[in-house]
Parts: sequence; C-alpha cells; structure tokens
Amino acid sequence: MISPMKLPKINRRKFFWSLFFGLPAAAFTDSYWIEPNWLAVRKIRLGQGEPTHRFVHFTDLHHKGDKVYLESVVQKINKAEPDFVCMTGDIVEDNSFLTEALEILKGIKSPIYGVPGNHDFWAHADFEEIARAFAETGGAWLNGTQAVTRDGKITVLGAGEHPPTGFKPNTATKNIVLIHYPEWVEKLPPNKFDAILAGHSHGGQVRLPFYGPIAVPFSTGKYDLGLFETPSGPLYVSAGIGWFLFNIRFRCRPEIAVFEI
Repeated sequence: MISPMKLPKINRRKFFWSLFFGLPAAAFTDSYWIEPNWLAVRKIRLGQGEPTHRFVHFTDLHHKGDKVYLESVVQKINKAEPDFVCMTGDIVEDNSFLTEALEILKGIKSPIYGVPGNHDFWAHADFEEIARAFAETGGAWLNGTQAVTRDGKITVLGAGEHPPTGFKPNTATKNIVLIHYPEWVEKLPPNKFDAILAGHSHGGQVRLPFYGPIAVPFSTGKYDLGLFETPSGPLYVSAGIGWFLFNIRFRCRPEIAVFEI
C-alpha cells in the first residue's frame, strides 16, 4: 500500500512574511513588465435605442519609437471595424518621432479625427504634417474650435488650443466633442452633446485600491478615468496608449474604447 503523501505544515509566520514580500513583488512585476503593453479594449454604448454608429477613441500615444506596440494598437482598432476614429492628443513628446507615428497611424482603415494635446504643442509638432496624414485617412485635424459633419449624421467638434466655450451641437446630427483636457468639459455650454472624449490624465497610470490615482496632471480635475455624466453630456476619459515620465502602470491598463452610439 502506498502511504499518502504528507503535505508540509505551513507556519503562520512564514505565510504572512511570504505574503508581505510576495504581493509587492507581484505588483512590481505587473507595473513594469505586464500592464504597460497590455492593451485593453473597452466597449461602451451611449444613448437609447439601437445604435447606428461605431467609433473608436484612443489618446496619448506619446510615441517614442516602439513601432511594434503602436502597430498592435492599429491592428486592434481595425479589428473593431469602426465607422471613424477619434484621437484626443499627445501623439509625441519629441517631434523626431512624429513622421514614424503618422505612418503607422495611416494604417488605420477608417477616417481619423483628432485634436492636439499639450505635448504636441511643447514638442513643436508639425501640425501641417499631421493634418495631411489625417486627411489621407478621410478624417481631419481639428486644431482649433472646429466642427466637421460627416455623412450628414455625425458632427465632430474639436477644441485644440483654446477651451470650447462657443461650441453648440448641430441639431440635425449626433454630436461628438474632442478635447484633450478633461476639465475642459466644464467650459462647454450646458447642451446635451452625445459624447465628449478626453485624454491627458493617463488614468494616473498607477491606481491604488480604495484610493485611486496617486497623481494626475493639471486640468484633469475630478475626471481622472472612465465615464462621467456632466451637464453637457457623457464624458469619457481614457487611460491612453502610452506613458509619461515612467513606463509603469498599475491597475490602469492602456486602452482603446469602442463606442456604439
């Protein structure tokens, strides 16, 4: 007869010490080697009734030369088969990476509409080059308080350098507002836009349980991550694609958001 294998007894003190040291080690591994490139695909439905349009929102690329990662983002966007794509700023921190980023983004098989972020301004990114690239996709670079109506059914309004204080929805279409800074939602008039999209916050990049982000950039306000109901309409703040200062993320994966509206 084979005697049953005896399992070693677990000393309570050893268990708690292993837990004490093991959890930080796991969190460190997740923050540096797993989450930064672990792209999430969020699916969000807005409005009542059967949706008539699908679009993708992405933001804050901060492209620094990781072509493989950005190409994987483009593949995920194309897989969603959106009618169009919205980008809310910070393509690069350094203008030397702009041409490469745009060549990859032109692989998106849908029109791209976008606005600049603070790092695009600080990097002195060539906005004319960006405008040409977006136009090649059938979309538009909205550097200013501009609006574009597509197919007579959707109006995309973009605020670049200045807050969108004068925006008014097109009553004949659905209306989507692109802003970089989440707090700018408070500059919009109290009209019901169908969707307001923002970036900039990166979701804080590091979010602690029961606390939230340990830090967010200026002009984020209380809109750090996710969907918010505001007097002007639903605001979605994305965790973004890239990173700023440190290539770490914890409980805040990079993402694209697929909207049905």
